[in-house]
Amino acid sequence: MSPGGQRYFIPTCGDLNCIPVKDMVFESLHKAYKFYKKYGQQSGFTVRKSTEKKNGENTIVLKHFVCSREGFNDVNDGICSNVVKRRRTVSQRCGCKTKIVVKYTSLDRFFVLSFVEKHNHPLASETGRQFLRANREMSLGLRTLVFGAAKVNIGNIKSFSFAKELMGGYSIVGATLRDFRNLDRDLKCYVGERDGQMMIEKFKLIQETSASFYYAYDVDPAGHLMKLFWADAIGRRNFEIYGDAVSFDATFDTNKYNLIFAQFTGVDKHDKCVTFASCLLSHESVTDYSWPFGHFVKAMGQNHVLIITDQCTAMKVAVPGIFYSFNGLVASKHRLCIWHILQKFPVKLGNRLCKETDFMEKMKIYIWSSNIDIDEFERGWEAVFKEFKFEGSRYFHKQGDTLCEFWLRYQSAMDRQRNETTRLDHETNSSIPTCISTWFIEDDAADLFTRAIFYKFQEEIIASCVGMQIKRMSEEVDGVTHLEIRDVKVKDKLFKVSVSLNHVVCSCKKFVMCGILRRHAFCGLKQIGVTKFPRTLVLNRWTKIANNGTSSDSVMVSNDYFKLEQVSLTLTNIWFDFREAVNKAGLHSDRLAFVQRTIKQLNTDLDNHGGDVVEFTKRDHMAAMVGDQPSGELTVLVPKCCKNKGNYFKRMVSIREKAVMNSKKIIRKCKKCSALTHDSRTCPKKN
Repeated sequence: MSPGGQRYFIPTCGDLNCIPVKDMVFESLHKAYKFYKKYGQQSGFTVRKSTEKKNGENTIVLKHFVCSREGFNDVNDGICSNVVKRRRTVSQRCGCKTKIVVKYTSLDRFFVLSFVEKHNHPLASETGRQFLRANREMSLGLRTLVFGAAKVNIGNIKSFSFAKELMGGYSIVGATLRDFRNLDRDLKCYVGERDGQMMIEKFKLIQETSASFYYAYDVDPAGHLMKLFWADAIGRRNFEIYGDAVSFDATFDTNKYNLIFAQFTGVDKHDKCVTFASCLLSHESVTDYSWPFGHFVKAMGQNHVLIITDQCTAMKVAVPGIFYSFNGLVASKHRLCIWHILQKFPVKLGNRLCKETDFMEKMKIYIWSSNIDIDEFERGWEAVFKEFKFEGSRYFHKQGDTLCEFWLRYQSAMDRQRNETTRLDHETNSSIPTCISTWFIEDDAADLFTRAIFYKFQEEIIASCVGMQIKRMSEEVDGVTHLEIRDVKVKDKLFKVSVSLNHVVCSCKKFVMCGILRRHAFCGLKQIGVTKFPRTLVLNRWTKIANNGTSSDSVMVSNDYFKLEQVSLTLTNIWFDFREAVNKAGLHSDRLAFVQRTIKQLNTDLDNHGGDVVEFTKRDHMAAMVGDQPSGELTVLVPKCCKNKGNYFKRMVSIREKAVMNSKKIIRKCKKCSALTHDSRTCPKKN
């Protein structure tokens, strides 16, 4: 308390070595600021830079570091009727005089010229110090955590909660939830209107480091990005092996511009989904679908045997228009995805019919059966429709991230998919599945095929030994034997099998459909004494060595990206090493004190290591994540916000969805007669 009655507050700092004193010398201005900032953190106030004085050589010779509550905010004393309404804010400025003044010496050092210790305001309490701006910083480790979590679609709230659990408490995190959210906001502002240009520049960089990376893009007359197609080296290599059947799914909508995200995918040797190429489209017309189809053929160098899509009418025209027979390429067959078809049954026919009757069960008998021919399917389909009186019926065919953020998540998803393939490769090559039967063909299959595919063959081999009845077997003619086999699980059906030592043909046509021999074929092979898997029936796509001999170039990784990943890994390892040391210390005071002394000594050693440290700023980190901001005029502008089927701007709502929405509405009734067709003002019973 001053003689005039003014209250002053003197900080209490636990570490006496952190208290500045007059004539204290620092090697640089940065170290002086860092020292005073640390003093403020431990004392309960925030430090900011203030007035400075320079000499004729533009060298700072005098610098003031003050309390953040120094000075006063400008106040508008007048009353103006045209003042724009602003959000409510508070002021922390109260004219605090606490400061430290450092002066330049002839030896390129700075010394403390003066130090004012007293504050005119209360200092932050022990529990409130975590919220001081000086103690809130999105450090390199926290930024890495947030960016890494964003790649796998983990939001800011969960990231902040995870950081708390990882570090042991909210007060130790070093930042607040608002700081986490602001980082996400700053990343979007960093990208801004440069989004499209930065995406193309990133693709150019990838192509420079990996010649097998293929990409193409298209813009409208105003320069806005409309279409984008890409296929990396791994995707193109996978197409060489597994590209006989391709699924094109255009049902994704995962960016702020409502661009349609579509993928060309297939099935690999482990019976898992594998991605060949991807694209972003602004519209869903025939022309828009023809564009990525054309670039897919150009990137892969050939047509696929089969392409599966949904029931989009634009695709129905675009597929045969692009994947036709030319320059020695065989035309692709177009088939519809059964999943999309079945999804429309409740929408088109109603939930009551599909859930309260046996309609779907009867339909599934014909839809999912692989043991019936075309005529039998058509007769069964017609019979079910006649039973439920549907003949002649007709039905009509009726939400973000920036592109740079989308690309980060896409890369993360591809890494996860391809790491799963690597894991399955290791499991297949490092172990041998157990054989059940005594037939040597099962052992041969275990050596040939991946584990997932072998289990499919094993199931068929076992069934061929216990579930087949041979009704007729012909004499061998030209090395071929014909059999008629009854499957005990299939009623009123005989399967015709023609078998030789090197080949087998079955009327179920399972091998033609998916390259897997059925039990009927194995039964025929067993009858003529075959003990080795016929090599003419071995598809390379299902074997352990399917990846051998592909022609695509090896995958190369950008050096900058690789270095960033190495830095991230090193930070993670350092953090876990620290946690391990703390765990070993446990709750023993002497051990914890030893860990604290060691960390302080490490910080001192780092301060003395090579002079001033060049910090890896937030902007540097964002540039490393999504790329540098392009310089000069933008040639590729951000996409316009699109309106497509399925997005929230103009979405065609199904009958089922309308019923659900209407059920939630408040039904208005007439207050006089409770009728639904009018209200009390127009009621006929009104006098």
